[in-house]
Amino acid sequence: MTTTSDEQLIPREKLFGNPKYASPKLSPDGAYLSFLAPSVEDNVLNVFVKKTDEPLDNARMITNDKSRGIRNAGWAEDSKTILYMQDKEGDENFHLWAIDVASGEEARDLTPGENVKASSLMTNKRFPDEILIGTNARDEKCFDMYRCNYKTGEMTLDTENPGDVVGWGAEDFSFEIREAVVRNQADSSTTVRIRDTSKDEWRELITFPYGENGGLVDWCADGKAAYLQSSLGRETTALLKIDLKTGETLEEVFATDKCDCGGVTLDEDTKEIRAVTYNYARTERKFWDKELENDYKVLESMAPEGAEVVCLSRTNDEKLWIIGFVRADGPTEYFVYDQTAKSTSPLFVSKPELLDYKLAPMDDVVIPTRDGMELVAYLTKAKTDEPTPLILLVHGGPWARDSWGFNPQAQWFANRGYATLQVNYRGSTGYGKTFLHKGDKQWGVGDMQHDLTDAVQWAIEQGIADKDKICVYGGSYGGYACLAGLTFTPDLYACGVDIVGPSNIKTLLDSIPPYWGPLRNGMLLKIGDVDSDEDFNKKISPLFHVDKIKAPLLIGQGANDPRVKQAEADQIAFSMKEKGIPVEYVLYPDEGHGFARPDNRIDFNGRAEQFLAKYLGGRAEEFDRPEGSTAMFPLLEQQKVA
Repeated sequence: MTTTSDEQLIPREKLFGNPKYASPKLSPDGAYLSFLAPSVEDNVLNVFVKKTDEPLDNARMITNDKSRGIRNAGWAEDSKTILYMQDKEGDENFHLWAIDVASGEEARDLTPGENVKASSLMTNKRFPDEILIGTNARDEKCFDMYRCNYKTGEMTLDTENPGDVVGWGAEDFSFEIREAVVRNQADSSTTVRIRDTSKDEWRELITFPYGENGGLVDWCADGKAAYLQSSLGRETTALLKIDLKTGETLEEVFATDKCDCGGVTLDEDTKEIRAVTYNYARTERKFWDKELENDYKVLESMAPEGAEVVCLSRTNDEKLWIIGFVRADGPTEYFVYDQTAKSTSPLFVSKPELLDYKLAPMDDVVIPTRDGMELVAYLTKAKTDEPTPLILLVHGGPWARDSWGFNPQAQWFANRGYATLQVNYRGSTGYGKTFLHKGDKQWGVGDMQHDLTDAVQWAIEQGIADKDKICVYGGSYGGYACLAGLTFTPDLYACGVDIVGPSNIKTLLDSIPPYWGPLRNGMLLKIGDVDSDEDFNKKISPLFHVDKIKAPLLIGQGANDPRVKQAEADQIAFSMKEKGIPVEYVLYPDEGHGFARPDNRIDFNGRAEQFLAKYLGGRAEEFDRPEGSTAMFPLLEQQKVA
């Protein structure tokens, strides 16, 4: 590996272009390996397949996407078929496609139809020729489950949605739909219904009132008990073993007061617990299976210092694994792990071109708030002890979280001379029910935004940030937080970058996709009742406070976004323009909720880099519009018409 000077600009194309390799997965029998890589002709992510013991150069491209690229693909249990999901230009109406690895035939759409969305794909090694898949083909507002022979395309209705089910689960041994997750409209509680067989009536197992978190993990092998995650009676979610007849707790398997319980690894045959992961600031594991624990110890001993080990794929016999060494200061490196020999062989690096650069470390920090709470955050700094401009990079959701690991945006900013702060503000997930719901009704002018303000003040007080050069930057809810920051704390920020962020919460919720309908009441409880309280909506919606904005704003939007419609960007951009407030607005007609096509992603980030250099003073690579960019400029078009 060669290392260049920290002063060298890392080209945006290397940070934000397609990875050279991504998402490696072993076929269940171990004979084949699939991965995603860009096509030579179009530079679009497609599925490649090779025999596991063949060199990488022997891999064949078996799909032929020419637009947005494939990002979600995996093996069917026959080890001969690849299944993948794909939407159309960002509309999120994902269809499920199947392609035979050996035949060279074209991919087949297993869930055809206009405005049809597929979800909840389930495979099962005991039923290798069948899959279960949900679609809203019958009713656009909810998802029924279908049983599909993916080789013939034959699809039969398995379980019809009564209208209130927002999630389904299958029992592993019978491969029958035996779990239904229901969102109750009256009080936004969540009920888990189960049935003993597909021919039996549904019955309620457990209800989580609004404010509680949890859900079924899996059935135990005896069919009499199940594993459940639950916050009932405690602050964070615990892993429990419960009686399926009564719902009573038989055993508390795992819990930590630091954070919620995370992923659970089970033995697929005995259903015994093997490991549990959890994440306060970094990934941690608790093991019950000593052999599995030893495997992770072996892998951790081979990993670069500070890296985390992730397992992406295992064969059904678990003799071969695909593992990744995840670092914050470099691209992910993938290996094949021989579980018997306890040895690894290198597979590939996701973005090998980044190995030529010295990247910045990411530190986890804990930031106090004005009311005594603690926020887990991640700090990536330019290489200097002096205060620098700061990018407050706000995660979307908002009911999600930031985690440690490689972040191309944070590395981009550090390379240009900025510090980056990513904050798990209240309302973020993973830190218990109180932390999550302290974000309720706290959008914009409340404590969620105060947390971001307090994080900026902390960075200033620590000598990290130059108080006069702060940018608030984010997508989705992060875009909203950008708009809220510029309107409600206008003296704090020198500029803002909003990507697909809502500006009027009432119009946002009025335009959500039909299949989000059952979730709407719960969103109102979290956000506040913008339906019936017009004053409250105006209070928290940046659109109604445009006059307060002092700092320049850059907006990026996908025209096909089904979550945050183009109108959310249009209305605030045109309002700012009319009032003479500096605003730039870039619209991409072939994008949705974010920018999937590399040319558009590089285009927008190039414009953002020039914008940041102008208002924060950092370094910038020369900008040339990528040849395939579809960027449009509604404000300029309006000016031409006028």
